[in-house]
Amino acid sequence: MKYLSLIVAGLIFISGCTSSPIKSGKVMQIVKMRTSLNDKEFLRIAHEREPGFASNPAILQKYYIKLNEPGYYGGVYIWESKEALQKFKESNLPKTIAKAYRGIERPSVEIVDIFFQLRN
Repeated sequence: MKYLSLIVAGLIFISGCTSSPIKSGKVMQIVKMRTSLNDKEFLRIAHEREPGFASNPAILQKYYIKLNEPGYYGGVYIWESKEALQKFKESNLPKTIAKAYRGIERPSVEIVDIFFQLRN
């Protein structure tokens, strides 16, 4: 029984260790915009612009989303820090979003802090 307890304790310890920790984001940015695009056009443009976003290591994840109303699309970004988000906002890429997606209205942007994530 003593050895079984040691084995279980060792397995619990090892299961909590990973060789490369997964980064958790600190900030979520939600961008929503009404456009004149249909789904096919939106996806084409999104894929064309994807490398510009993927090349920024401070964007831990980006979700391309379609809202419930026709012509409304957006992006949900997970940022490593508020400073990284601010630096991105000062670059040229975000300034081209509305024009690239033929925005009809100014995009709405919401920024929220992340307490924790459910899964890695």
